[in-house]
Amino acid sequence: MSSNTQAYTLIETSAALEDFHRQNKNVSRLCFDTEFVGEKRFQTLLCLVQVISEQGTYLIDPLKVKDLRPLLDLLADPAIQKVTHAGENDYRLLHTQFGLIPQNTFDTQVAAGFLGYKYPISFARLVESELNVRLGKGYAVTDWESRPFSPQQLSYAIDDVRYLPELVERLTRKLEKQGRLHWAREEFAEMERPEYYAKDPNREALNSKLIRNLKTKEQLFLVRLLAWRTEEARRLDYSREMILPSRLISQIVRSIRSGVNALRGNRRLPDKLVQKHGARFEEMYKAPPTAEEKAILAQIPQDHGEDQEQDLVVEMLHLLVRYKCLQEQISPAIVLPRNVLKELKGEDPDSYHPSLDGGWREEFLGEGLTRWLRERHQLDIEFDHDRFELKLKD
Repeated sequence: MSSNTQAYTLIETSAALEDFHRQNKNVSRLCFDTEFVGEKRFQTLLCLVQVISEQGTYLIDPLKVKDLRPLLDLLADPAIQKVTHAGENDYRLLHTQFGLIPQNTFDTQVAAGFLGYKYPISFARLVESELNVRLGKGYAVTDWESRPFSPQQLSYAIDDVRYLPELVERLTRKLEKQGRLHWAREEFAEMERPEYYAKDPNREALNSKLIRNLKTKEQLFLVRLLAWRTEEARRLDYSREMILPSRLISQIVRSIRSGVNALRGNRRLPDKLVQKHGARFEEMYKAPPTAEEKAILAQIPQDHGEDQEQDLVVEMLHLLVRYKCLQEQISPAIVLPRNVLKELKGEDPDSYHPSLDGGWREEFLGEGLTRWLRERHQLDIEFDHDRFELKLKD
């Protein structure tokens, strides 16, 4: 466990943040991390930004410094490399709240995946493996909104960035040696695109297991109910669960066809909830669909029945990818992220993720395996005595 204290500058005023900007506007690299609170609120509260550069270590307090433009200007500067570990959440927060996504980035978690580490890997585990330093975990979950900070909180926060400069140097050298630095950079660039963070506002409804088993009118109500929950959460700055717990949604959807009285008679629904929102729910159920809502319903995935043969083909392709990853010491979760694998296993023959077309994945997997993945619905497995062959249908 690290015990030596590193000098730092705590920034709590606009003037101090301007000084920080002047000191760092010409640096080549900024390593940073954020601490935030997302529980019980719709919009995540940014509580602390830790930065380390060749000029020093800085802790910036966004609850006291309301205008973060001097910091944001540096993060937006493509001439300065920005280094994070698992920076996707930091970038999403910056994009959502400030319309900013850092450019010229390096993510040590992603880089580690290209070097045989399990993906995702924790910062503490990576630091211990690469630098032989053990980090404490006591303040991984703490109240970052409270003031003043305790010395232990600040020490923990500093540890989240103090090892990034050495770590990025080591990982860069290893990636260069294995000829994979351009692969990693291509993956970093994905996290620099606004499209990476775009979310379909109806994604929650369309991905719901419940919606496929409902009749059209109940499907429409579920879409409206989830949209209402999100808007209420945004308006009040509460979490969605505080507005309407997910465990109650199925009960509401299945009871609403019989009106408010059915909601009142459902012993699993709190009386207070029905009294407050029951009439609104009934109104939402009875309203005719708009053209926009009909378009949303048309996007509901269709159940084409179980296709065991196709499922086995996809599983075999996934195993081939995993085997190649094992041989080449690269994390299979980097090559086939969860969202890509989910699409490969889907029933829609047209669903295909663009990240498998060209780029570093095709370079790594090879043209043949990439084509099999792309045209998996046209793939046959032919057995001939003691051998078998994967072939694309004519």
